[in-house]
Amino acid sequence: MPEVIIFTGLQASGKSTFYKERLFQSHLRVSLDLLRTRSREKKLIEYCLETEMSFVVDNTNPTRNDRARYFDLLKGKPQFEITGFYFQSKIDECIHRNSVRVESDKIPDIGIRSTHSKLEVPELSEGFGSLWYIRILKKGGFEVEPWSDEI
Repeated sequence: MPEVIIFTGLQASGKSTFYKERLFQSHLRVSLDLLRTRSREKKLIEYCLETEMSFVVDNTNPTRNDRARYFDLLKGKPQFEITGFYFQSKIDECIHRNSVRVESDKIPDIGIRSTHSKLEVPELSEGFGSLWYIRILKKGGFEVEPWSDEI
């Protein structure tokens, strides 16, 4: 069954690294950082849906409304499993990780703070078949936990 994974989390919360380490071999990456426009993003998603290709939406997707655009595209596509990954988004940790990025990958701290101010934790009721909580480990790598409404 093809799968759509929708990431939610602040910038520098580990989303793209997680994709590269865990999903690169199995899912196409859909990212506004790469595609630059919503029009291109929509065309790529429509192609994935048409060809039943699994993909990951690797954007911050901080609000329920941001995530809703993908659920709208998935209407009438019951063959797709829809999974949500919420990346632990502690603002101080994300700002620190951003500060040690190569200069071309850094974003202004105000961008992280702005995203944090509107961050809404995802809920199964949005349309996810399952949700997972992702945390960066201090020793490196990631811990993936089943969703808990207490997160």
